[in-house]
Amino acid sequence: MQRFVLAGLSHETNTFSPQPTTLGRFGRSDDESGLLHGPEAIARMAGTRTPIGGYLDILDGHDAELVVPLVASAVPSGRVTDESYETMAGRITDAVAAGADAVFLSLHGAMVTDSHDDAEGELLRRIRAIDPDIPIAVALDFHLGMSPELCGNATVVTGFRTYPHIDTYETAQRAGGTLLRALAGEVEPVISWGVLPLMTNMLNQTPLHQPMKDIMDRAIAAEAGGEVLTASVFGGFPLSDIPHTGLSVIVVSDGDKAAGDALRDELLDLAWERRADFIHDFEPMTASIARATSVSAGPVVLHDHGDNCGAGGLTDVMAVLAECLEQGLDDIVAGPYCDPEAAAILIDAGVGATITLEVGGKVDMPARGLTGQPMSLTGTVTAVSDGRYKVTGPMMTGMAMNLGPTAVLDIGPALVIVCTNPLEPFDVDFYDVLGIDPTEHRILLIKSRQHFRAVFEPIAQEIIGVAGPGVCSEDYSVVEFEHIRRPMYPMDLDTPKTVIGN
Repeated sequence: MQRFVLAGLSHETNTFSPQPTTLGRFGRSDDESGLLHGPEAIARMAGTRTPIGGYLDILDGHDAELVVPLVASAVPSGRVTDESYETMAGRITDAVAAGADAVFLSLHGAMVTDSHDDAEGELLRRIRAIDPDIPIAVALDFHLGMSPELCGNATVVTGFRTYPHIDTYETAQRAGGTLLRALAGEVEPVISWGVLPLMTNMLNQTPLHQPMKDIMDRAIAAEAGGEVLTASVFGGFPLSDIPHTGLSVIVVSDGDKAAGDALRDELLDLAWERRADFIHDFEPMTASIARATSVSAGPVVLHDHGDNCGAGGLTDVMAVLAECLEQGLDDIVAGPYCDPEAAAILIDAGVGATITLEVGGKVDMPARGLTGQPMSLTGTVTAVSDGRYKVTGPMMTGMAMNLGPTAVLDIGPALVIVCTNPLEPFDVDFYDVLGIDPTEHRILLIKSRQHFRAVFEPIAQEIIGVAGPGVCSEDYSVVEFEHIRRPMYPMDLDTPKTVIGN
């Protein structure tokens, strides 16, 4: 019987974040290690629309022993500590060293540790050192940094094609299915890859709209038409200040490197021709909020993308809420804001209590020259919750989520949600556990860049982006990059098209 290793290790590292990423941020298991693995991992992930769920389904019924040494993910934040990385990577490499016929991995592609700018590439290098010939399938996030180590050590690589990421399950199915075909001798995967000196703005990255739509559509058509086995386009993660940041393409052909190279070059050419369209023109925060005052009916979704924990934000910057109140907006549902101390105070006070306290602004952001500014709020506690719920929306459907102890404070013009764990609102289920119907309120103030759209667009009368302060700001004129390759477009407008790849 064959022995397959299935593992997940995912973290999107914002190198500008002041919060180091420790092992505890990855913990979801009930056992003493805190790390999900083995039968518990299979039980929790089975039936979910996630990469691990996709792998489990495609491997179901296959005549192989399935070993799951780790399924770990953490909300984006700062560099992963070396100790944490070594613990988690060691679980995976130990499982491979014990003997395996193939490895199926769900990784992010933008994990950075204290010592490794390319944590995924380093993991694959270690696996290859154990067994130079072992077949490896890798399912990756759309926001990655492509590197020679990652591409050179994988057998099959596929990436998310959506943003919001609603195809994570299908991505793993494509990766796993292709590797299974290779194991059966039906196909011969050959990788072609390349990275442009192009830093796209994440507000302009979604394949739902141009310029990314045409590029991604061409990749999908090439795969569907049998030109290649798989084709993936990656927008990149500009908040990782590392050398391999940039828009990238990876193509897996069936034994035909020339065909893979041709499609890779075509996709990179399409992206480079549209490079100016990936630039985002930022509107001042005050002007964005002022636009909301003129909308006649709600809900109006104000998405603060400067402090989005889904890209490494602290989720405790109160500036946008303060400006909303200053401009006279009311009937607001704001949050969730991550402030464990404030959440504990509100829960201790209990529902019905009137209280004054400081919320947010607990952490400074030296990489952006920002100081935390707590906001003094007075109101009545209207709800408390353990913050646990399951996702019913199209992104990560079925996953168990945990905001931690959470409370709602009614300050008059706004219901302010204060939680213990950071979590980007890519669904509306968190409102339900707090007794809030988002459709009944005029303003929904959330911290998100794109993931909210899958569930908020259907209920919103209007959506307005707000460039609040925080470590997720992509106004490159104020971001001090030290380690990205240069020249890099658009910071260097005369950047020549120089592709790094194979």
